[in-house]
Amino acid sequence: MLTLIDAEAGERPLEAWRDAGRLLVDADALERVTGWVLKPEGLCRDDVCVPVRERRTLVAVDGKTTRIDLGAFAGALGRLSVVDADEGVAALGAPAAERASSRAGGRAPDFDLPDLDGGSLRLSSIGRKKKLL
Repeated sequence: MLTLIDAEAGERPLEAWRDAGRLLVDADALERVTGWVLKPEGLCRDDVCVPVRERRTLVAVDGKTTRIDLGAFAGALGRLSVVDADEGVAALGAPAAERASSRAGGRAPDFDLPDLDGGSLRLSSIGRKKKLL
């Protein structure tokens, strides 16, 4: 079992198979979780289709079951990903267009981080008058 952390869909359990360092998920299950379906023209969701140039790196067919390489899936959609096949965890970042629009303003998106006292620190609480590293 895999824990998929998706910036769009949240955290979901998903059955997965390890294959030579790749993490494969059932194409139908991935569609249920993300809305993306593999078609002859590429990966499609609603009226948007993204062509897949290297289909053999994305798809693994085992008998009648089509499985999708989660890392290749993220790459085809221009999404950042982290896949740890040994731990059964994968994270998919926000779509490229969303990341680009947040960078266009020159400001980091607001986020929380744990502080040393066990609380949390929100970026917006620091203020925007100084550059931060």
